[in-house]
Parts: sequence; structure tokens; C-alpha cells
Amino acid sequence: MVATLFDFDGVLVDSEPVHLAAFNDVLAPRGIQLDEREYLDRYLSLDDAGVFRNVLSHRQQTLREEDVRALVVAKHPRFLARFANSFRVFPGAAALLARRAERGVVGIVSGALEEEISFALDRMGLRSAVSFIVSAERTPAPKPDPAPYLLGLDELRRLGHEGGAVVIEDSPGGIASARAAGLRCVAVAHSCSQEELTRAGADAVVDALDSLTDALLEG
Repeated sequence: MVATLFDFDGVLVDSEPVHLAAFNDVLAPRGIQLDEREYLDRYLSLDDAGVFRNVLSHRQQTLREEDVRALVVAKHPRFLARFANSFRVFPGAAALLARRAERGVVGIVSGALEEEISFALDRMGLRSAVSFIVSAERTPAPKPDPAPYLLGLDELRRLGHEGGAVVIEDSPGGIASARAAGLRCVAVAHSCSQEELTRAGADAVVDALDSLTDALLEG
């Protein structure tokens, strides 16, 4: 049976606006404000550290790793506080995750922090449906590097799964990461247009999670 590797933010939960607001919370003292278009175009598939590194570099501010780490630490509680008050799951997300778990292994491969992912899965009542989480803390490089999905494949091997896997993504960087890891990737147009996701190399693109049938996912 085909395993399913889900990206998280922008695929299962509508959290990208919450991330953007939390980034702006901690960047404001540096005189930096990100708008939605810049965030989606430049930073969507990066983990928190990757966003801060690229933002500071783009703004030609002094880039020190201790500053990046401090910003990541400062953003985390702000994101969780905002997320708790504006938690929203995309239509069809809970049913899709539960259905795919009934058919095989389900993993989460995301640039989010594990506590953030676990919080959302608990709110959805589906933590037990997920066999493993590959989060930002575990990966040596964020998407679009293949490292996150290569770790996902390691987890599948650890579980003895030999039936192949499909990725569900929402961003060009996520698609690039999956494809570079040798994985089939289906995309949902929650964060980017269908045209952008097709150009990025998705094997199939849908406009809503309800369109992700088992036949489509299993090729």
C-alpha cells in the first residue's frame, strides 16, 4: 500500500497567515514588515530559521546565527498563541488524513516545529493516525532541499514499509524537495495557483483536498 507524506502548514491547516503575523511580531523591532505577497513568493516553503536568515540577508542587515536562533525562539510562543485563537483546518483535511491512515502509513514532513504540529493534530483528534513527524528540528536543511523527505523515507524504512509513497504539498519549494527525493508529489492549490504548482513539477494539482481521491494519490 502507498504511504502518504503530508506537508502540514498550508495543506492540512490554514496556518500560513498565522505564521506571517508571528514573523512580523518579532521582526517589527528591527523595522521589518513582510507583506503577504513577499512571504508567499520568497519564504513559503522555508522553516523559521530559513525565513529569518533570508529576510535579514534580503534587508541587508547583519546576519548572525545567534540572532536567527533568538528570533526562532521568540516567534514560537507568539505563533502558538495566535494559532490557538484562530485554529482552522482546511475542509476535508481531517477526513483525508484519517482515510489515508486506514489505507497505510501516514507521516508529516514539515518545516514547522514539532510542538506546533502536535498541537494541531491533537486539536484535530488525529495524533494517533500519524506514524511519525519530520519537523524543522530534525532536518539539516529545509525544503526545497530533499533532506526532509529523505528523512521521511528513512522513517518508512524503519517501519518496514515497502509500498512506495506519495507526497501532498502546497508550494513550489515543497514540490522541489519531494521530487529531488525521488517521490511522486500531488499538490493542492491552497497557497499558490494551480499554474505555479504545475510549473514546479507536481504530478497532479487539485484545488481542494476533497478532490484527492485514493486513485489519484496511488497513481
